[in-house]
Amino acid sequence: MIGVQLRYNFRLYPTPGQRQALAKAFGCARVVYNDALAARRTAHAAGLPYIKDADLQRRVITEAKKTPERAWLAEVPSVVLVQSLNDLHKAYRAFFSSVSGKRKGPRIAPPKFKSRKDRRQAIRLTRNGFSIRPNGRLYVAKVGEIEVRWSRDLPSEPSSVTVVKDASGRYFASFVVEVDPEPLPETDAEVGIDLGLTHFAVLSDGQRITSPRFLRRAERRLKKAQKALARKKQGSNNYAKARLKVAKAHARVADARRDWAHKLSTKIIRENQAFVSDTERSEREQRGGGDLQAPQASRCQ
Repeated sequence: MIGVQLRYNFRLYPTPGQRQALAKAFGCARVVYNDALAARRTAHAAGLPYIKDADLQRRVITEAKKTPERAWLAEVPSVVLVQSLNDLHKAYRAFFSSVSGKRKGPRIAPPKFKSRKDRRQAIRLTRNGFSIRPNGRLYVAKVGEIEVRWSRDLPSEPSSVTVVKDASGRYFASFVVEVDPEPLPETDAEVGIDLGLTHFAVLSDGQRITSPRFLRRAERRLKKAQKALARKKQGSNNYAKARLKVAKAHARVADARRDWAHKLSTKIIRENQAFVSDTERSEREQRGGGDLQAPQASRCQ
């Protein structure tokens, strides 16, 4: 049986010193990505051949560390820089596949430069750049042991981890693990789902799912934070603090909405063998084939 890769996210609580080290790693990864993108754009504009991945890595990492302008790249783990460069390679492959028609779906845009003002910053490390210590802390090379809030155990050894800082200033570790797929127990129940306006959804068995309106509940707190932000001078420390309060208010709403959606979808999947939209169900019944086990129905496995 072929294994599947899953992501497990956990909250991190770095110390002030570790936050500075992570900020340096975020910045170095961004600089390497932008330098590599600039090199390829310059070569394309000059009509030169596409720079190979190995040559690009040697130019923007190995040789750049020997220059006074980029000597500080040696202060962060090299795996962070290499993985940042791999992200650029993947972005270019996705763009070329989209242009050639090999990649289905919406058209993929060419890679863009990253900004230090981006709300979300991340670095990725493979096994040679991190480890989980016996005390439960996450060790990141040249950063140290970071406290992790474990909400559950990992099913297997992680192959990589992405350390993320979101817009509200929170830190997370996203582990990639490989597990064997376990099909859910089969059930005879089948359900149709109709998304609505007055209700979040109405099921074919008559159950009505009320929309929680998370944003409406937090509207008062959010308005207060946004008004405070509007009164601050852009670029000042007070503006940064007020912006962080707005981001935290939005993060609370997003977390609640995501948690509710995951729990609801998991409940529907576990209780039903197949599900379709009510529109598709009605069309099949009109055609005299109301069986939800038709190939177009979503199967719960």
